[in-house]
Amino acid sequence: MNIAPLKAPHKELEWLSLADRDYQMAEAVEVSSKYHIPVINELKAKHINGTDILKIWDSHFPIFYLPQVNVFPDLIHQCCENYGPNQRAILNTSGSVLFYVTPEAINQMLHFQSPNSLTPLSMQHLIDQGAKLSSAQITRIAQSFMKPDSPQRPPPILHVWFNDIGKILMDMITYILGYNTNEYVDETILVMLSMFTPGKHPSVQYDYATLIANKIHEKFMNLERERVFKYTSYIYHLLIFNQPNSFPFSLKKLDAQGNRRFVVFWSSLFYHAFYSPYSYCEFIDLFIYPTMSFLLSSPPPRLTDEMQKVLQLSKNYSIGDW
Repeated sequence: MNIAPLKAPHKELEWLSLADRDYQMAEAVEVSSKYHIPVINELKAKHINGTDILKIWDSHFPIFYLPQVNVFPDLIHQCCENYGPNQRAILNTSGSVLFYVTPEAINQMLHFQSPNSLTPLSMQHLIDQGAKLSSAQITRIAQSFMKPDSPQRPPPILHVWFNDIGKILMDMITYILGYNTNEYVDETILVMLSMFTPGKHPSVQYDYATLIANKIHEKFMNLERERVFKYTSYIYHLLIFNQPNSFPFSLKKLDAQGNRRFVVFWSSLFYHAFYSPYSYCEFIDLFIYPTMSFLLSSPPPRLTDEMQKVLQLSKNYSIGDW
């Protein structure tokens, strides 16, 4: 189908109320009472004015916690096919690097520079540390992050027993680790929560970029078998950060004072949100189509067979009444 590309104006996102609603398409179920952009703005404001009692910003969770995005499996599978494991990079059809998936590339995208040495992080480390959690440590975590009327019991602990700040931190932790929990909280999450003590800086600062880069590499190497990928938002943001002039929509990289903005504020085009200022059609036309053109030897149709099937655009695909 010959469809002209859309020309959508830039739309601001910072102060819109956003919420993920499609639980089958979302990378993770949003379980806290607040959503990504307001959470990031609030935590940063508290960090600047000195009212962040738990020093959450100093843990670097908010920096590596990216917004949920519209999931488009074809793009992730094509990135997997174009992935160069030795280079740790996504390549175009001519073999040139579109973007690297390395700790250095992730830190550069997020404009992250830690003044201190970072502690290596792995799931095995969390499992080992979780087995060593004492009853006193679990009690201290409960006092800070669980509701006062919650029953005292050993982990796993029901998610609903945690207070709002506990749920927000768990959203961030499980996003970085590449899985979500909205039922039970196990020892691996409690280990991460144990770094916080009111009035003190986090007891440890982990190397999240290396963990995320390694997990993306692992997922690409096993995607055909596992069919699960939880870091789509990182792929999208790495794309626009490294190929900013290749998309037909505007990127607002600087604030009013001329300072570089956090990459999540460059554009809201691909965010998966009920109140997103962009439509899904704009997301497909302005982001997915150019990206697939980078990855394929010839430009793809703007409406793929799978999209026509979902939208029931032909008699062959008219399979039922929604």
